[in-house]
Amino acid sequence: MPSISSFPSLALKSRSTRTPAAPTPRAGRAAKSTAKSESYRFPENFVWGTATAAPQIEGAATEDGKGESIWDRFATIPGKVLNGDTPAVACDHYHRYREDFALMRSLGIKNYRLSLAWPRIHPTGDSTVNQKGLDFYNRLLDCALKNGITPWVTFYHWDLPQALEDLGGWRVRLIPERFSIYANTVVRAFGDRVKNWITLNEIPCFIGLSYERGEHAPGAKEPKRIVNQAYHHALLAHGYAVQAVREFGGRGARVGLTHNPDIAIPVIENAETIATAEQCFARDNAHILAPILTGKYPTEYLKRCGADRPKWQRGDMELISQSTDFLGLNVYAGYFVKRAAKNESSRLPFPPQYPQAAQNWLLHTPQCIYWVMRHAKSLYGVNDFYITENGAGYDEELGPSGELYDLHRRDYLRNYLVNVHRAISEGIGCRGYFLWSFIDNYEWAYGYGKRFGIVYNDFKTQKRTPKLSAQWYSEVIRENRLL
Repeated sequence: MPSISSFPSLALKSRSTRTPAAPTPRAGRAAKSTAKSESYRFPENFVWGTATAAPQIEGAATEDGKGESIWDRFATIPGKVLNGDTPAVACDHYHRYREDFALMRSLGIKNYRLSLAWPRIHPTGDSTVNQKGLDFYNRLLDCALKNGITPWVTFYHWDLPQALEDLGGWRVRLIPERFSIYANTVVRAFGDRVKNWITLNEIPCFIGLSYERGEHAPGAKEPKRIVNQAYHHALLAHGYAVQAVREFGGRGARVGLTHNPDIAIPVIENAETIATAEQCFARDNAHILAPILTGKYPTEYLKRCGADRPKWQRGDMELISQSTDFLGLNVYAGYFVKRAAKNESSRLPFPPQYPQAAQNWLLHTPQCIYWVMRHAKSLYGVNDFYITENGAGYDEELGPSGELYDLHRRDYLRNYLVNVHRAISEGIGCRGYFLWSFIDNYEWAYGYGKRFGIVYNDFKTQKRTPKLSAQWYSEVIRENRLL
C-alpha cells in the first residue's frame, strides 16, 4: 500500500523532525513577508477535503448486482469517449478503497466528498434494492470513519440507471419520483454515519451537456422546450433529496445543492462593472438558483424562454425551494465582463495566449472563486458556502524517477485559494474547500486522457503515486494556511 512516505522527495516531515523555525526577523522586508504568510491563515473550523465520484473511480461496473448506468452504455458508443475508454475498471476503488483511505489518512485528509452509484443500489431504477450495493457502501463508510475521515455524500453524480433513461430519462417527471425512492433508501441506510449530504452535482452538466449538446451521456440533442423541462425535473429531484434528509437524516443532518455556475468577473473592480457582473451572474444562473433560493422562476427568464418555458404543477416550487443548510459550488473558470454600452456585449474574449489547463474551457481565472460567492450572497442572501470542487486537469506522466512535480497545479490551486481567503476576510461565509480530485480518474468524455488528481494513478497497474501537489496540499491542511 503506497503512502506519501513511499516517495522520498515527497515525504512529509513529522512535527518532531521539522527544521527549527528561524529567528523572528527584527524588521524590514523579511518581517513583512512573514506577516503576509500568516495573513493567509484560515478559520479554525475550516473544512479541508478532497472529492471524487462513484462512476469515475469505483469500476466494478457489473459486479455484485450493479445495474447499467447511462455512462456504462454511452462509453461503448464509438466516438463518444476519447480512445473508447469506459468506466468499467476506472481506479478500481471498489476493491481498493481501504488502500485509498489509508493514503488519504497519511496525507492528513479528514473530509472526503464521494457519490453513491444509483444503479448499484437500485439497479433498474425502481424500488428493488440491491443489498450487495448497500453492503458495499456500509463497508466503505465504516472504513472512512475508521481512518478518521468524515464522508460528505452526493446522491447523484451523473450515473442515471440506464433502465430509467429507457423510460425517458430526465425528460420525464417519472425520474424525480423514482429519485425520491432512491434518496429515501440511502438516507435510511447511511444516515446514522453520514451527516453531510449533497443532493445533485452540476445540473447544467447532466442536463445541458447531456440532453442539449449531446457531449455527455446519454448524448441527446433535444429542443429547448424539452431541455427546460428536464432542468425542472432535476430541481424536483433536489427537493425530494432535501425532503429525505429532513425526514430520515436524524440529528445534525445537513443538506445542500452543488452547482457549477457561469461566473462573471468584473475586469475592473468599480461599482459600474461589478453591477454588470452581478447582472450577468443572475441571468446565467436564473433557471437553477432562483427557483431553489426564491421559490420561483424569474419573470425575465420565463420571457426569454417564451413558448419553451418549463411547466410545473401545484406544490412543485414549495418542494424545490425547501430550506437548505449550505450552497455547494464547483468552481473551475469564469469570464470577464466590462461595462458595456447599449446593444454591446459586456463579455470579453480571451486572447489565444491566455493561461489555461489542458482543457480549452479551463482558463486560469482565480478571481472567479471569490466573485461566485459574492454574487450569490448579494443576489440571494446566501452566506454558507462550501467549494465542493476546484482543480485543474493536465496531460501528465511520471518522471524518470517515479515522481511528478506538478507545479502548474500547485500554482493554480494556490491562486484560487488566495481568493477563497479574500472572500472569508470580507465576511463571506465560506466554510470549506474540497479539492478535485483526490486521484486521477475516469474523466467522462476525456476518458483517461486528462488528469485532475493530486495522486497519480497508473491505470494499467493501479499503482497510486502522490504528486508534488499532494505534499503541498497536505501541508496546507496541517498548517491551516496557504504556504
